[in-house]
Amino acid sequence: MADQTLPVPEYSRNMRLLSHSDQGGKPDGVQVMVHRGYAYIGHMVSQGVSIVDVRDVKHPRPAGFIAAPPGTWNVHLQAHDDLLLVINARDLFADARFADEKVYYTRSVTDTLSHGPSDRGWSAGLRIFDIGIPDRPREIGFLSVDGIGIHRIWYVGGRWAYVSALLDGYSDYIFLTIDLADPAKPRVAGKYWLPGMHTAGGEQPDWPLGKRYALHHAIVSGDTAYGSWRDGGLTLLDVSDRAQPTLISHRNWSPPFGGGTHTALPLPDRDLLIVLDEAVLDNQEDGEKLIWVFDIREPANPVSIATFPQPVDTDYAQKGAHFGPHNLHENRPGSFISSTLIFATYQNAGVRAYDISDKYHPRETGALVPAAPVSLMDKRPGRPRVIQSCDVFVDARGIIYSTDYNAGLSIIEYLG
Repeated sequence: MADQTLPVPEYSRNMRLLSHSDQGGKPDGVQVMVHRGYAYIGHMVSQGVSIVDVRDVKHPRPAGFIAAPPGTWNVHLQAHDDLLLVINARDLFADARFADEKVYYTRSVTDTLSHGPSDRGWSAGLRIFDIGIPDRPREIGFLSVDGIGIHRIWYVGGRWAYVSALLDGYSDYIFLTIDLADPAKPRVAGKYWLPGMHTAGGEQPDWPLGKRYALHHAIVSGDTAYGSWRDGGLTLLDVSDRAQPTLISHRNWSPPFGGGTHTALPLPDRDLLIVLDEAVLDNQEDGEKLIWVFDIREPANPVSIATFPQPVDTDYAQKGAHFGPHNLHENRPGSFISSTLIFATYQNAGVRAYDISDKYHPRETGALVPAAPVSLMDKRPGRPRVIQSCDVFVDARGIIYSTDYNAGLSIIEYLG
């Protein structure tokens, strides 16, 4: 059930906390999707997916749990129509080699795992569930892949899904198109990677030491995939032929900026692209991270024209843990869709709303910083007990749902 006493937010402006859920005693959360009145939440620690009934947003209640296979992450997922797609990947944060998160974010995952023992005690691929009955998912298909597995998905119905996957023979996560013509028999249709990533093909990385080139994910609009490659920057890919994705343009601003490109959200009606760089290390050790506005009228030449303002209501850089952007609400079909009001998570600075009616001068219009977690689900050594607002989903009514690695689900009303 929802917590009886609402945690008191550390800060709020033009937002109010409606309710909170510990997600059935599993308060660690990564990606959240709200579909037909149910929240589906991928976990970082609890190895599975929680289902929370949010039809009454003031009284959320646990409604089920999908266990992951042993040793497997289910951190990301997508829900549309009657399908729920859930990633399977090796639980990297359970591996002692990644106990220091700097290792995960500053070098190739394949390179790290090449040192020391390795077993195949995890499942790698994509699980597909029928959610015609929302709180009774029924697994109907599985796409198995070689390697570490899949990290994140973009799926908004129809035949095609798009994933980032770390396959054997590659240095890190690359772009795949997935054919779901028969959801019970998904198959890989096409691939794209940055030059230097196909190690089995003899390619050699040419990027600086301490940088991690890896696709976080791509958002697809029409026949263009907007890909975020962590320290590898931004790509626009032509996916009109799903079997042969081709490069339209590639931009990278790291260095001089700190990298971590995480989400690229197209606003096609305005020829704009909102690009977010994730803060990945404590105390801004990876530098100041920003949310950028790109003009993409000419897809072959995306141009940055503005950045979002940073939170200034307190000194978040000194607060501890990660300060900086993590993710955007992604304007999915059936959710809240706007090309002028943008929602982002800012980790130790909570959830933020921005008005970009003037594309050259974005301004913050609301914020809510949830209370610190009561305890830590994240068992990596030395993690501070500080809010780390992770993902944000805004439903068609404008209700905000935000997860945290330790602090449960916050359900928030925007008042701006």
